[in-house]
Amino acid sequence: MATIDELRKNRLKKLKAIRKAGLLTFPEETKRTHKISETLEDFVSLEKSKKEIILAGRIRTKREHGKATFLHIEDGTGKIQAYFKESRLGARAYQFFLNNFDIGDFIEMRGTLFKTKTGEKTIEASDFKMLAKSLLPLPEKWHGLKDVEERYRKRYLDLIFNPEVKRKFEIRSKVIKTIREFMENEEFLEVETPILQPIYGGATARPFKTHLNALDLDLYLRIAPELYLKRLLVGGFEKVYEIGRVFRNEGMDRFHNPDYTHFEFYWAFADYKDLMKLTERMFEYLLKKTFGRLEIKYEGKKIKFGAPWPRIEFSQLLRKYTKINLEEINRDALAKKAKELKVPFEKGEDKAGIADKIYKKYCRLEIWQPTFVIHYPLGFQPLAKTLEKNPEKLANFQLVVAGCELANAFSELNDPLEQRKRFREQERFFEAGMKEAQRMDEDFLETLEYGMPPAAGFGMGIDRVVALLTDSHSLREIILFPTMRPK
Repeated sequence: MATIDELRKNRLKKLKAIRKAGLLTFPEETKRTHKISETLEDFVSLEKSKKEIILAGRIRTKREHGKATFLHIEDGTGKIQAYFKESRLGARAYQFFLNNFDIGDFIEMRGTLFKTKTGEKTIEASDFKMLAKSLLPLPEKWHGLKDVEERYRKRYLDLIFNPEVKRKFEIRSKVIKTIREFMENEEFLEVETPILQPIYGGATARPFKTHLNALDLDLYLRIAPELYLKRLLVGGFEKVYEIGRVFRNEGMDRFHNPDYTHFEFYWAFADYKDLMKLTERMFEYLLKKTFGRLEIKYEGKKIKFGAPWPRIEFSQLLRKYTKINLEEINRDALAKKAKELKVPFEKGEDKAGIADKIYKKYCRLEIWQPTFVIHYPLGFQPLAKTLEKNPEKLANFQLVVAGCELANAFSELNDPLEQRKRFREQERFFEAGMKEAQRMDEDFLETLEYGMPPAAGFGMGIDRVVALLTDSHSLREIILFPTMRPK
């Protein structure tokens, strides 16, 4: 069997032969008249008219039968059989095709349509030309999960050989489009905020650091757009949202990638309870527009998105699955309990952070149907308001489905004095060794002092939602080019 290098050298010889014949191997244009999907849909009338059409696509199969060759040609919309016949093309042109055209090449062909004796829709070529000569052969076999790392590294081959993978990315595009439609219908304004930020904020995460040479200035890739979107509330916008990439320099697993697509919005004169109702409406709109139904399957289990969804207190879940009474335990006792439960936490981490790590290991995985986990302990989210009737709890929720956090939302803290106090506390945690703690942002605090209306904010990872809706076990399945360790 020939090696890849030998096959490449052979294809280079064919490329030179085509050029020697005075033909282009990578021409500037194609005169395609029909997509393959259009051809198949309108096949009856096109066949009846005997009108010549021009198709373009990649050769996927090639099999010779005496003085004729059958191909399968594929473009981005579909696949069709092509028939190359010596008597129609001429002996010289036909032999030139056999000698120099390979599986994987992109070609253009002119011809008329007919059905074979077995009823297969086919185009009979009267002329052809090369559009792009492939120098490397497509793999003969592509074993899906057996080659999972190669699939991610060479996503272009994954898309060629696995139509179900391509379908997932089409669904991803539709999900983002549908969310935008919903937000427009709700009169939210789409905006863009900085990716390079002098101070990272808006989430509890480690940042990527870079340097701007022009200003000799250290900058960070954003971990969230939150603090800039809130500045727009101060400026007078009442409903704003952004869909874009965020970057977090932390662990990688089935639910985490260092950069991912984040959807975040802010709604003035609303609170976290309003957000829960809006979230239910948004998912109903999304599911119906994407699938035409409110029920999906994920990892063999049904998930029903019909509203209303349960609202369960964070402390109730912790008590149910770990017997921990969060209201009666202090930070050090909780830290001791976490060690007993073999739950790791960072040096300097506060009570809320330790409780969250216990919850993630022992509680969240038990939640399968869409559920709002509400009222996390004070300290969990430094930018969230507390409940007026119970200031030890936050006016917040996380949306959990299939054991995964899909969204994080809360009534926004708009008291600049309290916000400064929270930032100072975060700085103490950072100095004590908690590297994911949020940092003091004087510019944002000054913004708040001009007055920010009461508001609610919502953040959701698009990748996690798409993974759920496409029944994908890992985010790598629905990120076109996930971060990989170099070979």
